[in-house]
Amino acid sequence: MNTTQFFGVSLLTASLLTMGGCTVFRGQSTVGQAVDDSAITTQVKARFAESPVVSALAINVQTVHGVVQLSGFAKSASERTTAESIARQVPNVKSVKNDIIIKP
Repeated sequence: MNTTQFFGVSLLTASLLTMGGCTVFRGQSTVGQAVDDSAITTQVKARFAESPVVSALAINVQTVHGVVQLSGFAKSASERTTAESIARQVPNVKSVKNDIIIKP
């Protein structure tokens, strides 16, 4: 392996390691945790989209270390509690923080 190839491989390796570190979001300790949290968020949003009661566009979902935080607006108390219930039923959710505001 000549010097140019060695330098290229070293640069590529360093780039890949650096990019992997960029995928970890605040409060998350590993890339795996970030992936797990993203999967939880995606599942919660998908279930909201399937629900006839919950407006998936009006409620925001964020997950950190398995803790789901819901925010945004609901039309009724029923929509707010249904959204929380749906989030709690997703696998690997440790807890749900419901910050949804009821705004008729």
